Amino acid sequence: MMPNHHEFVKQLRVEWKRLWRERLDDKVRAEGIAINDYASLFIDKGTIIHATRDFKALNFKDILDQHGVSNAQRYISPNPQVGGWAKFTKDNITNQLPARKRFVESYCKEKKKKKHLKQSGRGWLHI
Repeated sequence: MMPNHHEFVKQLRVEWKRLWRERLDDKVRAEGIAINDYASLFIDKGTIIHATRDFKALNFKDILDQHGVSNAQRYISPNPQVGGWAKFTKDNITNQLPARKRFVESYCKEKKKKKHLKQSGRGWLHI
């Protein structure tokens, strides 16, 4: 393996993004197909890279492991379901009501509901 892991991983990431950007989407079979050979990613032309059913998705970490990159977790972001800054923000910050709205909801009485207008607002009909 190359002594400069960071530069090598950066080149792999560029090729990984190019793979996903240049894929062919088959709408009939609902799958994405590689249109070029990507030797550094171990993907040949015509390989299915995305499908909707019974498919093991490609994983960048597995490709780094195949190249023998030590501590591959350091070069990829964590799974959003596991956690990270985005999940923390979503769970703890964005779901909160603004301070003013919390105050109004908790301390103010409910507003009176408006009554129905008589005869669509035309007043009483006198016959």
